[in-house]
Amino acid sequence: MAAELTVAEESARTPEAAAMIADLSAELGALYGDDGSAYFTPEDVEQPGGLFVVARRGGEPVGCGALRPWEHSPAGERVGEVKRMYVAPGLRGRGIGRRILALIEARAAEFGYTRLSLETGWRQPDAMALYERAEWRMCPCVGRYAGDPESVCYEKSL
Repeated sequence: MAAELTVAEESARTPEAAAMIADLSAELGALYGDDGSAYFTPEDVEQPGGLFVVARRGGEPVGCGALRPWEHSPAGERVGEVKRMYVAPGLRGRGIGRRILALIEARAAEFGYTRLSLETGWRQPDAMALYERAEWRMCPCVGRYAGDPESVCYEKSL
């Protein structure tokens, strides 16, 4: 019998969360030479409109994702940014990322966001496929990602 998968909001400050974020950073560093860790802190999700989500299989953490207010929101629009999406490599392709993303999207709608944004990279085709299956669409990158040949940006209206 397969272990039960749960997905719930948790603190980004737990040792388990820190370990998954570090694993993601190591993976991104190996792919791109920059681990992206400078662009996320636990404080990002400890504000109104922020959250951190952990997926657990049989009680063990296997994935995570975060939501924070997007710093590039147009005037009058509430936009959230999805950050630190991660699923342990041996468990990818089993719907865990989709479950994490679905909870983030649902909570974002409850927070009053009208749109979500995220950045990934060309060297992560599985991540791109996840977002596209979840009806996200590619969009121009802005801010620090504008003009970065490695970046791919997505958005989704809620």
